Amino acid sequence: MTTLTSAPLAPLLDRLFAEAASATSPALSGMSREEQRRLLTSKTEYLDLYGRLKDLWLPVSREAGQLLYMLARSTGAKTIVEFGTSFGISTLHLAAALRDNGSDNGGGRLITTEFEPSKVARARRHLTEGGLIDLVEIREGDALKTLATGLPDVIDLVLLDGAKALYPDILALLQPRLRPGALVIADNADDSPDYLAYVRSPANGYVSTPFSEDVELSMWGG
Repeated sequence: MTTLTSAPLAPLLDRLFAEAASATSPALSGMSREEQRRLLTSKTEYLDLYGRLKDLWLPVSREAGQLLYMLARSTGAKTIVEFGTSFGISTLHLAAALRDNGSDNGGGRLITTEFEPSKVARARRHLTEGGLIDLVEIREGDALKTLATGLPDVIDLVLLDGAKALYPDILALLQPRLRPGALVIADNADDSPDYLAYVRSPANGYVSTPFSEDVELSMWGG
């Protein structure tokens, strides 16, 4: 049994995925796909979009969550940075991997950032209920500021799952601290063409490939 497949985390995730599946967002239903895409790809209007969607779950899929857990476990990750906490479903999967990598005595750290205060509060409750809050530092605010300082010297794994227009900027903040072989997972990467162009260019030091449902998996060569 792993932390991911045993109590208290397994039943918690079952409940959260069920809640996410049944949730709706009036703000999203009243917005055209073109407007959504414009806001998603704008570096000046993304806060407006995510402010409107403060009650929307925006979770990774169950399969993507399991992938995150497996990647973090198989690489022996000890330090993880996540951009875009939302209600903490992806955070729970990554923190479970830290726990199972032997990071129970301060040896592992997951830094995650979210600018919507109500989501931070919900995520904190979920991590506490899942018994993983001790491994996680939640930073509230704009990630361009919250991730600009106080990072670990070495980062093993990164999850990008916030405002897509900021993917290149967030990666630029983190890249100097990536260890050789570090993994960067970008969800909904097709909404960030500049990011894809960067990580897919061998000249920039990455080996990168699309991986399942709009996820881009990249490895930093150092």
